[in-house]
Amino acid sequence: MRAVIQRVNQASVAIDGTQVAAISRGLMVLVGVEQGDTPAAAEWLASKIVQLRIFPDDTGKMNHDIRAIDGRMLVVSQFTLLGDARRGNRPSFVQAARPDEAVPLYETFLQELEARTGQPPERGVFAADMQVSLVNDGPVTILLDSREQMSPSPAS
Repeated sequence: MRAVIQRVNQASVAIDGTQVAAISRGLMVLVGVEQGDTPAAAEWLASKIVQLRIFPDDTGKMNHDIRAIDGRMLVVSQFTLLGDARRGNRPSFVQAARPDEAVPLYETFLQELEARTGQPPERGVFAADMQVSLVNDGPVTILLDSREQMSPSPAS
């Protein structure tokens, strides 16, 4: 799974001009599910996002996570995060999971976020044509890929 995490002052999602979700201070999370992803990937990604210390403390140092600031999350499924544009000019999306595989993992990811924060994330509508608006704070934008997580160091 891949995610783009943005620290925001506000974010919202609209469909056909109607707002379906909105948050104030918190995280805007765009997430893509890749073929072969597992529930373990969703769990790892949710855990990592919730623990990211990207909010400022009293001295301005990025030292607080989403829970410390009582922030909210807005999560939008975005298969285009799996686009491969290394060849040609039209991205290939063959690595993106089909909906029958992606939807359950997206739902698992949302459940994991809720379990770790104690509140359900706001969300877009899977596979809908959405208009996403946000005010990126900082700007702070982090990219995560569950397939690139670091393995533990060997014991000495």
